Amino acid sequence: MSTMNDSLVIARRNLIRMTRIPEMILFGLIQPVMFVILFTYVFGGSMSIGGSTDPDVYKNFLMAGIFAQTVTFATAGAGAGIADDMHKGLIDRFRSLPMARGAVLTGRTLADLVQTALTLLVLAIVALLIGWRPGYAEPTNFGRVMAGFGLLLLLGYAFTWIGALIGLSVRTPEAATSGGLIWLFPVTFISNAFVDSSQMPSWLQPIAEWNPFSATVQACRKLFGDPGLSPSDAWPMQYPIWASLIYSVLIVIIFRTLSVRKYRRADG
Repeated sequence: MSTMNDSLVIARRNLIRMTRIPEMILFGLIQPVMFVILFTYVFGGSMSIGGSTDPDVYKNFLMAGIFAQTVTFATAGAGAGIADDMHKGLIDRFRSLPMARGAVLTGRTLADLVQTALTLLVLAIVALLIGWRPGYAEPTNFGRVMAGFGLLLLLGYAFTWIGALIGLSVRTPEAATSGGLIWLFPVTFISNAFVDSSQMPSWLQPIAEWNPFSATVQACRKLFGDPGLSPSDAWPMQYPIWASLIYSVLIVIIFRTLSVRKYRRADG
């Protein structure tokens, strides 16, 4: 309970800081909206999804990938924020206080999770305005749609711990931003987010199908009732909801452990 209370105090501090720098929230909202509009109207009609090049089909296929990309790209911001706190000496002040060592990082990632949830809400509204409709290909319901967004937030939370480790491992916020984005591009684009993985070269398909990012995208399409479910026999594509949960929990466990250990070593 003490660790949780300390974490919530740090999370509250970071949320207050975000409200005092509104451009952080604004820019975080603009980028995913731009991705939605650009991908929808630039690639819509040129992509074949299930044998159809109908722009409406691609629009509904795309949204699960855009949602997943949005929550994972929050990783770069999380890493840069922690690196900035380290660079300014704020972390050293926290270390001088009688508080749990892991609370600083947990509080930061929880605050990032709240910001990610806000971004997803705005993005979902924009998606509905441009024509995304849950249940477009298969019947769904409100509970399943909320479960899909829950999986997205869990994936985003897991990836913020990767960002935390990057932020603790570099010397400047600029390096954390660059380091947080470099690995994200292959993870998000070598996946089923924007194209059907069955259309990729045969040697690349297994990489895309066993990608944790792809599992969450497939799970969301299934829960949202979107078109374009991968026909692959790979286990993550056959059982995407379980695969998404397992991948995300494992990432949290591994990278939280590494991040807290890195924080404690820096403390010494």
